[in-house]
Amino acid sequence: MTRWLVISDNHGDRDILVSLKAALKPDTIFHCGDSEMTADDPWFKDAYVVQGNMDFDSQLPLVQTPTVDGCKVLLTHGHYDEVHWDLTKLKLHADQEQADLVFFGHTHELAAQEAGGHVFVNPGSISQPRGEYRQLGGTCALITVTPTAWVVQYYTRDAQPVPDLKFTFTRNQKG
Repeated sequence: MTRWLVISDNHGDRDILVSLKAALKPDTIFHCGDSEMTADDPWFKDAYVVQGNMDFDSQLPLVQTPTVDGCKVLLTHGHYDEVHWDLTKLKLHADQEQADLVFFGHTHELAAQEAGGHVFVNPGSISQPRGEYRQLGGTCALITVTPTAWVVQYYTRDAQPVPDLKFTFTRNQKG
């Protein structure tokens, strides 16, 4: 069992990244872009990170597709996949990459859903939330990876779990 921190759209608020990493102690970190930090920032050491539409360091990749703990992940900000409209282009991108999980940001609205054989997770914006859960003041997702499931638990800026925002997805067992 491992724990993955999925975070996005901190928009220059580096301190919140430091705080959540210390509090949640994840095994792996995925940053979905719009950090407004440089690619060589020490916080990104041993993290998977992509460039968002507000990131201007060209050393940040637009997409990453690592396999972590036996799970293929598509990590992207989402702006090139037009996630403000719907997940159609992102799902096609996930199909192309044969991703199990898709982590994206850009909309500043949290979301967790399964569609077309992929689990899509938007952690929401940790610093500038929008939508139904904006009153939480910012969210990130901590995913517990087990041999049979991905458990997505949303957390607030003060590293507190949001009880109503916990979702379990069954892992596809590849044989």
